[in-house]
Amino acid sequence: MSKQFLPITRAEMEERGWDEVDFVYVSGDAYVDHPSFGAAIITRLLESMGFRVGVIAQPDWRDPASIAVFGKPRLGFFVSAGNMDSMVNHYSVSKRRRSKDSYSPGGEMGRRPDYACVVYGNLIRQTYKDAAIVLGGIEASLRRLAHYDYWSGKLKRSILLDSGADLISYGMGERSIREIAEALESGLNIRDLTFIPGTVYRTKSLDNLYDYTVLPSYQEMKKDKLLYAKSYQVQNQNTDPFTAKILVEQYKEQEYVVQNIPSAPLTMREMDASYGYPYMRTYHPSYEETGGIPAISEVKFSLISNRGCFGACSFCALTFHQGRIIQARSHESLVKEAENFVWEPDFKGYIHDVGGPTADFREPACEKQMKYGVCKDRQCLFPTPCKNLQATHQDYLILLRKLREIPKVKKVFIRSGIRFDYVMADKDDTFFYELCEHHVSGQLKVAPEHVSDKVLEVMGKPKNHVYEGFVKKYKKINKEIGKEQYLVPYLMSSHPGSDLKAAIELAEYLRDLGYMPEQVQDFYPTPSTLSTVMYYTGVDPRTGKSVYVPKDPHEKAMQRALIQYRNPKNYHLVMEALKKAGREDLIGFGKGCLIRPAYTGKPKGKTKPQKKKTIRNVHKKKTSRR
Repeated sequence: MSKQFLPITRAEMEERGWDEVDFVYVSGDAYVDHPSFGAAIITRLLESMGFRVGVIAQPDWRDPASIAVFGKPRLGFFVSAGNMDSMVNHYSVSKRRRSKDSYSPGGEMGRRPDYACVVYGNLIRQTYKDAAIVLGGIEASLRRLAHYDYWSGKLKRSILLDSGADLISYGMGERSIREIAEALESGLNIRDLTFIPGTVYRTKSLDNLYDYTVLPSYQEMKKDKLLYAKSYQVQNQNTDPFTAKILVEQYKEQEYVVQNIPSAPLTMREMDASYGYPYMRTYHPSYEETGGIPAISEVKFSLISNRGCFGACSFCALTFHQGRIIQARSHESLVKEAENFVWEPDFKGYIHDVGGPTADFREPACEKQMKYGVCKDRQCLFPTPCKNLQATHQDYLILLRKLREIPKVKKVFIRSGIRFDYVMADKDDTFFYELCEHHVSGQLKVAPEHVSDKVLEVMGKPKNHVYEGFVKKYKKINKEIGKEQYLVPYLMSSHPGSDLKAAIELAEYLRDLGYMPEQVQDFYPTPSTLSTVMYYTGVDPRTGKSVYVPKDPHEKAMQRALIQYRNPKNYHLVMEALKKAGREDLIGFGKGCLIRPAYTGKPKGKTKPQKKKTIRNVHKKKTSRR
C-alpha cells in the first residue's frame, strides 16, 4: 500500500473499509504529517502497532458534532492542544491577542479555543460519557500538577481535573502511549491504568502506593506561595526516570492527583523508529485552498537529531518536559532522511537545521547518567561546567560531514541554537572552525540573554565573561578562515532578578558593542518553568532566597526600551528610566551617553517673531505625533 494520510473524515475512514476506529486523536493544530509535529509521531506509532487511527484536527469546540466525526472510538481518545500551549499560541507577553497562528490553515487565528485541552476534554466527556480520554502534548505535560497560570493570574489545578480526562501522558509520550494502548486493547479499564511510567492519574485512595512523596496540597499552596515554590523544587528534582519518586498532590479529602515516575529515555534504535514512520512530511491537502500551514516551511527540510537538554536555563521548560538525558538518532537514520530531501521538488539544496532543543548536544553529559541518572542537586553546565562533563562535538562533527557530502546538498545550517558555553568547554576547536566554515550563513544566532552576572545567575546561564570569550574566539576564527560573519545575540528583558540597574548595564554593553537588536524578548511566564515560579512567588526555589521581580507594565516597558535606546520612539521611556535609576550621567552629548538631553524648544539668539512662531508650531506638531 502506498503512503497516505490518516483519515480525517468519516468518508476517508470508510474508503479504507473501516466501520470504526480504535483511537481518535484530537489536536489543536491542523493535521500535518511530519515528525516535527507530536500528533504525527503518536498517530503513526499507533498505526505501526496495528491500530486504526482517525484524526480530528481543530474541531469546532462550540459544536459537539465536530468531536463525533468517527463516532465513539473502540478504545479511546488522545487529546493534545498542539505543538504549543494554546495560551502562548494565542497571546503575546502583554496578553494581546496574536494576529497569526502558524499551525492553522493560512495562519488564521481563532481555530482553537483558549485552554484547548480542557475544552476538548470536556466536549468529549459531554458527548461520550464513558469514553477513555488521555491528554498529551506540551500543554498537558506542563500543566500536569498545580501550576501558575499567567493569563488568569492564578494558581490552577492539575489540568487532569479541569479537563475531565482519565490520564495524562507527560513528556515525550512514545513509551507511555504504547503501554496505554496495549493495556486498553487487553481489556483493562482506563481507571485501572495507575502503573504506567510517564503518566498522571487521579485517585481517591493512596492505599496501593509505596515509596512516594507527598507535595503540599493545592489548598495549602493557594494560601501560601512559598509552599508552591517548595513543591516545584521537589518536582524539578524528580524529572529523572532513574531517581524520581512518585509524587502525590491532594485536592480534597478523597481526591488526589498522582504523578508516576517519568518514562525511560528512548534508545537510539527507538529514536530512529519514531522518525522513520511513513510520514507524508507535509500538511493534509485539504488545507491547500486556504494557503497551507505556515509552520511547515521552517521544518520541512530540517532534521531533528536529539532530545533532552542539560542546559539548565531557568526560563525553559525542557527539563520538565523532555528531561536532562540526551537521546539521539543514529547517523544512518538522519542521512537517510536527508537523502530523501533531494527528491522533493521544492528542495533548493539547503538543509535548514540539524539539531533539537540544543543543536550540539548529541551525547549524555557524563557516563554515569545512563546508569544512575542525573544529579539532583547539581547542574551539568551551571554555574560552571561539572568536572565530570564530557564536552565533545566529535559525533556531531562526523554527522555534519556526512550530511555535507550528500549529492545535491549545497549547505547544512545549524539554526536551532548551539550552547556557546558547551562549545567553549570543548578543548578541541575543530567543531568551532567547521561551524564557522560550513554551517553559518553570514550570522550566527546565540543566546547570552543578558550581560549582568546577577541576572544570569537567576537565569541559570553562564557568567558574561564566558560569552565574551566565545565572541572573541568567533571573531578570531572567522578572521583566520577569511570570512566576515556576525553574531546575533538573543536578549531578554524583565526576567526575575533584572532591575533597572541591570537593564542599564545591558544598554551600556550594547552601546559599546555598537549594536541595537531589532527585536527584544520580554520575559514570558509560561507554565512550569523555574522562572515562572520566581515570577509568581518572588522566591528562587533552588535557594529559598527572595528575587526581585519586575511586574509593573511601565517598568517592563522601560527595561525593554533601554535595550533599544536608539529607537526615537523609546526616548521618553529611556529618559525616565535613567533619571529613576540616578544615571543622568548617561544623558548628554558625550561618547558614553545613551541619549541626548531633552529639547526644550527655546531657540538661541535673535530670531524674527514670525520664524519663532513657526518653529514653535512645528515642534508642537512633532511632539503631538510622538
